[in-house]
Amino acid sequence: MNRFVHGGNIYEASPEGKKWLDFSANINPLGLCASVKNIISESIEEIVHYPDPSGRELKEAISVHYGVSSSEIVLGNGAAEFFYVLMHSVKPKRILIPVPSFSEYERASISTGAAVDYFQMLPEDNFRLSEEMLIKTAKEYDVVFLGNPNNPTGCLLKKEFILRLADSAPKTMIIVDESFLDFLLSDDPYSVRKMVSQQNNLVVLASLTKFYAIPGLRLGFGLMNENLVHELDMQKDPWNVNLLAHKAGIAALAASEYQEATRAFVAEEKDYLSNSLKELNIGVKIFTPTVNFILMDISGCRLKGRYGECLEAASAAAAYREKGVLVRNCDNYPMLGNTYIRIAVRTREENNKFLEITKEIFAGK
Repeated sequence: MNRFVHGGNIYEASPEGKKWLDFSANINPLGLCASVKNIISESIEEIVHYPDPSGRELKEAISVHYGVSSSEIVLGNGAAEFFYVLMHSVKPKRILIPVPSFSEYERASISTGAAVDYFQMLPEDNFRLSEEMLIKTAKEYDVVFLGNPNNPTGCLLKKEFILRLADSAPKTMIIVDESFLDFLLSDDPYSVRKMVSQQNNLVVLASLTKFYAIPGLRLGFGLMNENLVHELDMQKDPWNVNLLAHKAGIAALAASEYQEATRAFVAEEKDYLSNSLKELNIGVKIFTPTVNFILMDISGCRLKGRYGECLEAASAAAAYREKGVLVRNCDNYPMLGNTYIRIAVRTREENNKFLEITKEIFAGK
């Protein structure tokens, strides 16, 4: 089993050569914003030039959109790049990761030889973080990673808790991954992006690839104290964000109608898909979604056909693949077990197709 596999691998051949129905990658179901598509097309001739290594226009767009200081921004080739650049810059010895969570936190940590400990979140608690226990534990570590919302569980952390955690462990770097917060109707109760100027040990990372449907282009940013900004700038490639990504990011952050439409669409469609899955009466446990993905426990289900009584996520993923559907097999998430799959929230037509195929591969109760 590959511990660090991800969703979105559409490059293998699908059944009968048809296009995959991809529920494995959590990308905006509305697709590419028209203004982003237009600016990419209009800027093709400009790729004969290097991108601005300072990223001044993009930083200004981020500053205005999120209400943060340009001096606290570092631009990245997606949010994932920061996990590695941060770890190689800070060189922590001990790292704590609440699990299950995004595997790149661990992969970046072990790439520097750091010792990684798990802080387990339990399914019987709906994977809610034991906040007081983490506050007691965090000060023993150099770095603590937090996904907010967490991937794959979707659990959210209030900003008051995160600030208490940072206060209680002033020598511990608290890295908060807010890559999916843009999908919320309001992220004010949860985001700490405006707090990095007050908390030197707080780092906030964000992806623009998911919300603006540009994962193939790659774009993200980090927010941190100015000393750390300078350190990371010295550690990374000065042209780590390409010219088209610069242009796309500026256009995306100005696309207010697209942003509002996305949030309203995801808010409605995540509830529709999760409720519809429950109504299939196949024994699946659905963890209440907060953004554009849903975690499912299939341990109470039964697959039809040659898979028989097998309840493993790998078998369910294989059954979906035979129908031309990709889902995220979560059996490589630490401490999660082998009966969980994660699916993206897609369009109503795609979601209905997914529901039809789910009825075909799982037996009713």
